[in-house]
Amino acid sequence: MSRSSKKGPYVDQKLLKKLSKVEKGGKDIVKTWSRASEISPEMVGYKIGVHNGRHFIEVSVKEEMVGHRLGEFSPTRTFAKHGGKMQKDMEMRAAQTARDAAKREKASS
Repeated sequence: MSRSSKKGPYVDQKLLKKLSKVEKGGKDIVKTWSRASEISPEMVGYKIGVHNGRHFIEVSVKEEMVGHRLGEFSPTRTFAKHGGKMQKDMEMRAAQTARDAAKREKASS
């Protein structure tokens, strides 16, 4: 559900205060836990470290990001892979064919 238009966008005031202390386009990264904050035009050009529950992921704010939330650019889940036994078998077959091709190529030269 989106925020009411009469309230305006939510931006954490502490985050804006931290950004005002740092120079734009510098090497400093402003760390924040406020994933729900919306990116405003004043934030363009800054580097913000957005917490994903474990680490701070560096986000360089660009013009196209205005209106989005900070949390959208800091994923909280890591994808391992699909599969199981069938996937392992397919990977082993692919590795075996690659090894065989390398042997054939080495033998022909």
